[in-house]
Amino acid sequence: MTDLQRWVSPTYEGLADLLAAAGDDTWDAPSLCEKWQVRHVVAHVTMPARLTPEQFGAEMAAAGGDFGVLSDTVAARDGALPPAELLAALRSPLLHAWQPPGGGAAGALSHAVIHSLDATVALGQPAVAPAAAVVAVLEQITAAHGAWFGVDLTGVRLEATDIDWSWGDGNVVRADGGALVALVSGRALLDGRALPRG
Repeated sequence: MTDLQRWVSPTYEGLADLLAAAGDDTWDAPSLCEKWQVRHVVAHVTMPARLTPEQFGAEMAAAGGDFGVLSDTVAARDGALPPAELLAALRSPLLHAWQPPGGGAAGALSHAVIHSLDATVALGQPAVAPAAAVVAVLEQITAAHGAWFGVDLTGVRLEATDIDWSWGDGNVVRADGGALVALVSGRALLDGRALPRG
């Protein structure tokens, strides 16, 4: 599973390249994360590049041990950083080497891919993650039958339109691989499609 880490860096670099080439208003565009703009997603995903373990622990204590509260607090605060600083954090070797506690390379990859898609899908842009990374994350989430994100995949067949990947039996849901990752991660697409919650 450690080989999965090699796809983390190109995913973050791809997102940085996309945002660096986009207009300033892109940072304020809505993302697939409820109530978060693109800048908030980038601020969230780059926390490991800015916060030492000690700083993270202090943030968690201030949030009363609630990671959701911590995420919203840090996203709101650090999302106000200049785009140049957020882009530098996306390109940080610290971020590219980071693994979530207990999550290993698989957790690092899913974090990078899913949150990059929170931005790119919302912006109507193709996935920046390598196709193999998108497949790996689809395999991770479907192996758990969507339980990570509270999505009910019972009676659902997922079919990717841009890569050779499918899963499940039942009502067919077709979309490109990135959009499928967003769906099985509990997000709603721009066209309103969403998977049922468990």
